[in-house]
Amino acid sequence: MTVLRLNPSATSSYGRHMRNTMDKVTATQLSTYNDEFNADVKNKLATLTISRDSYSEALGDRSSYLQHPAVFSHKLSIDPPITNQKRSGRCWIFACLNILRLQMMQEYKLEELELSQPFVFFYDKLEKANWFLENVLATADEDVDGRVVQYLLKDPVNDGGQFDMIVALLEKYGVVPKEAYPETFHTSNSGEMDALITSRLREFAVQLRQAQAEGKSVEELRERKRGMLAEVHRVLVVSLGQPPERVTWAFYNKDKKFHEFRGISPLEFYKSYVKVDCTRLVSLINDPRNAYMRKYTVQYLGNVAEAQGVRYVNVDIESMKQYASRVIQSGRPVWFGCDVGKFRISSKGLLDCKAIDYKSAFNFALGSTKAQRLQYGDSAMTHAMVLTGVHIEDDRPVRWRVENSWGDASGVKGYLTLTDEWFSEYVYQIVLDKSDLPQRVVDVLDQDAVELPPWDPMGALAQ
Repeated sequence: MTVLRLNPSATSSYGRHMRNTMDKVTATQLSTYNDEFNADVKNKLATLTISRDSYSEALGDRSSYLQHPAVFSHKLSIDPPITNQKRSGRCWIFACLNILRLQMMQEYKLEELELSQPFVFFYDKLEKANWFLENVLATADEDVDGRVVQYLLKDPVNDGGQFDMIVALLEKYGVVPKEAYPETFHTSNSGEMDALITSRLREFAVQLRQAQAEGKSVEELRERKRGMLAEVHRVLVVSLGQPPERVTWAFYNKDKKFHEFRGISPLEFYKSYVKVDCTRLVSLINDPRNAYMRKYTVQYLGNVAEAQGVRYVNVDIESMKQYASRVIQSGRPVWFGCDVGKFRISSKGLLDCKAIDYKSAFNFALGSTKAQRLQYGDSAMTHAMVLTGVHIEDDRPVRWRVENSWGDASGVKGYLTLTDEWFSEYVYQIVLDKSDLPQRVVDVLDQDAVELPPWDPMGALAQ
């Protein structure tokens, strides 16, 4: 495995000089800035308008959403009820299960179906706690103030995740219908539970590092770790409920016929009724900082200890759009990851690089490249959703239809429209079956992975 290593930080004479001679903001500067601002009457109009509303609403360009109506030349034939992750960061779980339910709805002729995100969420928390404690042991001889250890301590059981991480959970634990393991307060409002588990895990980290320093054996350390996991398990069961070992799935289909399947284990339900081989799905990323047609991973990113880890194939954006469009036109959805906060007009359900007219208000427009935004911390993969439609004009995509998981009051009845330009700039990942990709892309998975540092933006969805 190739590792991208950071250069050791060293303070140059230039850097020392600049820090020791910092230029200060002066009263003269402030007076000049105020005079220049007040000299332009447009600034007063901008202040009166923008100070009363959000930038996206006050500066929303009407021509943008008129140009991109929520009408698509190709969209899926099924529109299942919109899901709602509420006050949690479970978008990656919702997006995956929203894809899996579609095939089941078609096969069993269902008008609605929801798979249990809380079930997957429970085991993700438990596995992440184990993953964290194992990494505490792996780094126990490193400086606690070092960047890697501090990164690991920052947010060990956050709600986020990557697609390969949910595949690992499904393959190990399976899934159940939502009615068999529904929401609780703490699945929908995860912050309080996450904070408690995080504080306890940090205490465990202190104990494990001290025990390692005292010369305890690996088996002794791991025995202590298993007891620690029992405490995390207790918090999860108290907060979320105990996941079922067997379930009954009963329903009426569109023809009003009753069906019932009794005594099914979660893993059997996943293997026999979901019937999607998630191990065949490949994560493609578009990361213009790094070489295309290479395999990448992110150091310390994962949840299930015995799983293969997170793998990406980096492709150019035009290829990514071409592959996604073909899959949608064949009648299947596409899981994708993006930076959802950029150029979004929430009330219109629109994501468009031209949607918010910053220049008219502030006399500048944002113009960094995608690579620069990644390098300088201005953009990262922050949200996962599902592509369910595409509008084609002159054999090229113009806009894309998106199923979100923020409830049906968000966007346009739960759906968003993103323009093709926005796709190019702010979509970072899609997931497709191997059969939907050229063999040369699939073959990249056989390469040794280039390992990106833990804080790389390609891991941000899980952070």
